[in-house]
Amino acid sequence: MARYIGPKSKIARKFGEPIFGPDKVLSKKNYAPGMHGNNRRRKSSEYGIMLAEKQKAKYTYGVLEKQFRNVFKKADSAPGITGEVLLQTLESRLDNIVYRLGIAPTRAAARQLVSHCHIVVDGKVSNIPSRIIKAGQIVGVRERSKSLEVIENSLAGVNHSKYSWLEWDESAKAGKFLNVPERADIPENIKEQLIVELYSK
Repeated sequence: MARYIGPKSKIARKFGEPIFGPDKVLSKKNYAPGMHGNNRRRKSSEYGIMLAEKQKAKYTYGVLEKQFRNVFKKADSAPGITGEVLLQTLESRLDNIVYRLGIAPTRAAARQLVSHCHIVVDGKVSNIPSRIIKAGQIVGVRERSKSLEVIENSLAGVNHSKYSWLEWDESAKAGKFLNVPERADIPENIKEQLIVELYSK
């Protein structure tokens, strides 16, 4: 499974946001990484700003370039506003839903749980993190995996009413994907229109 394995704190500092999850605390240094980070005052070009927004989206959802481009192409050909459909598709990924349900503390941890066959969709094991979940499907923890420490720790104290498009069943340790979220409900600080403009050049 292709994934980003580079320095996460450096990327988070570059964008000034904890894009890899709340457990990746940002450095107190308020400038870019690198030995010359404190001296960089160059103004970004229009293209640079659009590219940075795409990179932020990729790192946030843990998607590499080729896969991200494919998701964009599908969003571009689908009905609706391309940028919104793009984010809605990324939100519908199995690894993202596992993360949103609180089963895993980060999307990276969610991908690992899915890949190691700890997650079920409608009662059947699914080990494909990029799988798109449809409205009405139920994502939960495999029976023999419910006592895993990483899952129990992650679920402790989670506010399961945080996302209106998900419904959590504590006894079953499973959540129902009620519907594709509206753009206003997606909390990620991503300017998707800039990504659309980048790919349209």
